[in-house]
Amino acid sequence: MSLPQLYTALLAGGLVLLASIVATRAAARFGLPALLLFLALGLVIGEDGLGLRFDDAQLAQNLGTAALAVILVEGGLTTRWSDVRPLLTPSGLLATVGVAVSVAITAVGAHLLIGMHWQAALLLGAIVSSTDAAAVFSVLRTLPLPRRVSGMLEAESGFNDAPTVILVLLFSTIPLEIHPLEVAGNVLYQLAVGTVIGVGVGWFGAWVLHRITLPASGLYPLAMFGLGVVAFAAAGSVGASGFLAAFVSGLVLANSGLPHRASLRSFAEGLGWLAQIGLFVLLGLLVTPHELLPELLPALVVGLVLLLVARPVSVLVALAPFRLPWREQAFVSWAGLRGAVPIVLATFPVVAGVPGSDRVLNVVFVLVAVFTLVQGPGLLGLARRLGLVRADAAREIQVEVAPLDVLDAELLTVSVPTGSQLHYVTLRELRLPEPSVITLIIRAGRSFVPEPATRLTTGDELLIMTTARARDAAERRLRAVSRRGRLAHWFGEYGAPD
Repeated sequence: MSLPQLYTALLAGGLVLLASIVATRAAARFGLPALLLFLALGLVIGEDGLGLRFDDAQLAQNLGTAALAVILVEGGLTTRWSDVRPLLTPSGLLATVGVAVSVAITAVGAHLLIGMHWQAALLLGAIVSSTDAAAVFSVLRTLPLPRRVSGMLEAESGFNDAPTVILVLLFSTIPLEIHPLEVAGNVLYQLAVGTVIGVGVGWFGAWVLHRITLPASGLYPLAMFGLGVVAFAAAGSVGASGFLAAFVSGLVLANSGLPHRASLRSFAEGLGWLAQIGLFVLLGLLVTPHELLPELLPALVVGLVLLLVARPVSVLVALAPFRLPWREQAFVSWAGLRGAVPIVLATFPVVAGVPGSDRVLNVVFVLVAVFTLVQGPGLLGLARRLGLVRADAAREIQVEVAPLDVLDAELLTVSVPTGSQLHYVTLRELRLPEPSVITLIIRAGRSFVPEPATRLTTGDELLIMTTARARDAAERRLRAVSRRGRLAHWFGEYGAPD
């Protein structure tokens, strides 16, 4: 690629990115899922729009898989362990038993109602039976839902990619041969090893980051994303679930008490959005719009089977042992959103050369677009009608570890040495410059929050919160009082450094 071509490509990429960001704002204003606008943007600049031709399914599969890894790392980094810990068992059953039930029902429907042969029908059922992490994270986190409901859906979307990928790869083999015990063993291996690798990488990364100090706060979120990618690649290299390892490693890292949580969350969300934008625009480019119209009716039929039969039955079967209220089960059934994952998975049989796979890709694309538009905008209204959230419900406060650099603040530690005139000076008499304040005093091994009348004594350890702008004045005042006492200014002492 020549330099002018590189400039042209960068210009086009930047304009697409900016258009996608504007589309995100428009989608939020009108209550539409942003992913639909990203897909539409890909269609507009594609073969039937501005004429950009892209039909490399292998490249789309590779880039899509990498983008999904980033999205799942972001999902783990922005998920609270306290929300998903009580829900691991029901979410795990939804991601395994629920997926199997949904695949069977959807495949039967596709075979009987639209005449697909069994291999294509099984592929279609496997592709569309998992909820999509990108869609779930971007839509559900804007809704004031009970923790149990949102946490269950988030955990399910992070866990169910592994079984789905296994089934899609199985049904893409030619000739098709199914051995139930072998499939079950493969699923267990991928889930178990992927979880172990994700936990191991996350724990080791947290252990290291707790013991080293990086030169810039922005390196911490970058390191955490790097660890998530390592977990994804390591699991994939041993035949385990890289998607599950990526999600679990991010979950462990984000909940290990590491600093800079606010900057981590911002960085993760930004990178997640970038991956979603690139992924959906790429998938929009992959399909040819004039080939989609004939598949509208088949996609609607399969989508209705999935939405009204397969998903509710799978939720009912998977959650039967837990006796969840019917309202929560109804919402979980309706909120099984599809997005980029099914479209990326639909490229696997295309690359493998499975007969009828091009039709499967088109049906999946139409199904995702139509039913995301049907399901997404009405989720808040459905939650209200089911009594899961009130219009005037107070949102729970979010408590985070705020990095001082984001607040433009600094934490000073000062010891009161023997012979210092700080001894017996009250905090009121110390008169530190605004907005500096002594937040904690450690005295004789005990810590306490001081009051204005608290007197300092020799040996005290002071924790002082100040701002970068006021720091120099605070240090000067402390030195001045330490040298000449509370009336230091009367003696011409202003705390200049030695």
